[in-house]
Amino acid sequence: MAGGPALERALALMCGAGVLPALVAARARAEGWRVVAFAFDGAGDLGAHAARTIPSRLTAMGSVLAGLKDEGVTAAVLAGRFVMTDILKIQASAADAASLSLEHHAGSRIDRRLVEAVTGLFAGVGVEVLDQRRFLADLLVDAGCWSRREPTAAEWDEIRRGLAVARTMADAAIGQTVVLRYGAVAAVEAVEGTSEAIHRGTGLAGAGAVIVKATARAHDYRFDTPTVGPETVAAAVAGRAAVLAVEARRVAIVEREAAARAADAAGLSLLSVDDGR
Repeated sequence: MAGGPALERALALMCGAGVLPALVAARARAEGWRVVAFAFDGAGDLGAHAARTIPSRLTAMGSVLAGLKDEGVTAAVLAGRFVMTDILKIQASAADAASLSLEHHAGSRIDRRLVEAVTGLFAGVGVEVLDQRRFLADLLVDAGCWSRREPTAAEWDEIRRGLAVARTMADAAIGQTVVLRYGAVAAVEAVEGTSEAIHRGTGLAGAGAVIVKATARAHDYRFDTPTVGPETVAAAVAGRAAVLAVEARRVAIVEREAAARAADAAGLSLLSVDDGR
């Protein structure tokens, strides 16, 4: 497999929740990869795209490493949502030796050191962790408004402030999303995830809130491609938000046409923004 013809290259897809794993798997197959899906909690059915699906747990990384070797894998992609609250609740007593070694070398469960620990663990069995943009680059679009309604001048002021705040929070490895109203920050995303941060922030801010999602300057796309999509729009609409803005070319909008239709139905401005950073 690892030494076979190009069409037999084996790619491990580390699958979390959401639509990205299936999208990455389909595109990898089109490139000639044989996709082996390691399905973690919340992962959907990859049977249509993967040659094999292996149920996996974060507490059993030894089994994952064994699977990588057995399948002749030379490269891996992480895709989908891995729920940080679940990761934080993992008890050391439930983890195998490989998982404990990963945490020991990282020293943290949520920051950049974890990325390096994961890539180092995989490199130890000859597997390179690929940048997700290899398969998702077209989702990271230029600046533009994707809904019919564009932001007002006052909303643009909120967007610019939100972009600066969101980048600062992302640089500090806290979260990527902020919710604002009248210049005040109503919520900053932490481990709960984007949709939950939106629910909390819009509940505090009331109707007309502005939501902005951005990335850290040194964001590592091997570990995560930040996204919004129809689910995010639904959370914004439920909270009667006025704007959902993402950083252009750095935050992906998945299922963009469906997201834009949902935004239009509610009068929400959906856009990608860039201040030239």
